[in-house]
Amino acid sequence: MTVMNVVHMRVKPGQEAEYIRLHKDFDIKSMPGGRNFWLVKTGERNFTVVGEWADMEAMVAARPAMIASLDKLRPILEDLGGGRGVTEPWSGEVALHLGQ
Repeated sequence: MTVMNVVHMRVKPGQEAEYIRLHKDFDIKSMPGGRNFWLVKTGERNFTVVGEWADMEAMVAARPAMIASLDKLRPILEDLGGGRGVTEPWSGEVALHLGQ
C-alpha cells in the first residue's frame, strides 16, 4: 500500500533559496520504492516536504538517506518551538487518493 511522509520545517530568514537548492539534490526515485517528492511552500519561511513511497518498508529503508538530507538542512532551519525541534514529521499509509 502507498505510504507518504510529510515533514513541516521553518527556514531561518534569508535562507529560502538555499533550502530549495539543497532539496534539489534529494533524488527519491533513486531509492527502491521511492515514487514522488514535493516541496510545498506553506507560508512565509514555512515548507512542507511530501514523499510518496511504494510501501512502509521502502520508506523505512530510505530513512538513513532522509536523515542525511536533513543533516545538511539543520543549520538553516529554525526551531519550531513547543519541544518539536526543527521538524514536525508525520507518515503513514494512504487512506484515500482521488485523482490521477
